[in-house]
Amino acid sequence: MHAEFSCAPGELLALVGPSGSGKSTILRAIAGLYRPYQGRISCNGSTWLDTVSGIDTPPHRRSVGFVFQNYALFPHMTALDNVKAALAHRPANERIDRARTLLRLVHLEGLESRRPAALSGGQQQRVAVARALARDPGVLLLDEPFSAVDRRTRRGLHRELRELRTAVSMPIVLVTHDLDEAADLADLLCVLDRGETLQIGSAGEVLAAPASERVREALDLPLEDA
Repeated sequence: MHAEFSCAPGELLALVGPSGSGKSTILRAIAGLYRPYQGRISCNGSTWLDTVSGIDTPPHRRSVGFVFQNYALFPHMTALDNVKAALAHRPANERIDRARTLLRLVHLEGLESRRPAALSGGQQQRVAVARALARDPGVLLLDEPFSAVDRRTRRGLHRELRELRTAVSMPIVLVTHDLDEAADLADLLCVLDRGETLQIGSAGEVLAAPASERVREALDLPLEDA
């Protein structure tokens, strides 16, 4: 894998490319769930991985909020308890109020007592985001978070993600197969193929001027007119 990119606080970077290009593996590497053979990962001035120096911070000590594709909620817990479960680092007397605040942030006030089975796909995704934010992360990782919801719900979630970015200032790294979604949400696109960074730039730059034919193929863009 030869991926290289950076994402500043308040910025959203989308990892795009064909299936098998390493997008989700990169998120797992950032979170410490996968250890690359060689590489370096740092966040907010802290080095989490440096294979040359022998640094490998365990996942529970990395300041990461991770929203998985299937949301990974505890089915036997309410929405409130799912979020509260991620607040073990806070004093016990603060956890309920903080969990309620986060659920309000993702527009789930009034649904705190519902379990995942009683929530729609979009509502489950919001709980997953609130739980990820409960860790007070230095970076938010989103692994195809909108793939399981219908197009109308997806549009609403896109709008809420934009609102969320104004409320929290942290790097956000999004994995998506939907190029329109990436162009709509991201400040920067990072085009990957077979674990290698091919091009980084704004959606307008990348789509208007692919750096190579390989980038064009990775994004499945139409061929230029002869």
